[in-house]
Amino acid sequence: MAMAFKMATTGMWVTDECKTSFMEMKWKKVHRFIVFKIDEASRLVTVDKVGGPDEGYDELAASLPPDDCRYAVFDFDFVTTDNCKKSKIFFIAWSPSASRIREKMLYATSKEGLRRALEGIHYDMQATDPTEMGMDVIKDRAK
Repeated sequence: MAMAFKMATTGMWVTDECKTSFMEMKWKKVHRFIVFKIDEASRLVTVDKVGGPDEGYDELAASLPPDDCRYAVFDFDFVTTDNCKKSKIFFIAWSPSASRIREKMLYATSKEGLRRALEGIHYDMQATDPTEMGMDVIKDRAK
């Protein structure tokens, strides 16, 4: 398995699939969102779920487990007050209150390495429950 990027602080590796899926989302617009997870046994950050171009925020929110940490990137398309179409990519660190402490620490220390491997992220969000990453929060940040 080819490795793309090693995160020095945690010894985790970001797989090529993570970077390839992100580039497809960013440039080809074939994905609306990507959910990443850490496999502790293999020490890899892998793609957990990919949302198609017709899927939206609701599908992203539904794909985040209520008791497990994840990372997600979401491609948010909107129209400005000047009637210009824009797209902003959000990085979401999902760390629900019900997840284990060890898992929260692992995801917190690995976050910056993954974020560096995915070039072109506009906004960074941390969420412990769905209200902290709601569509109203995303719209407000994208202005």
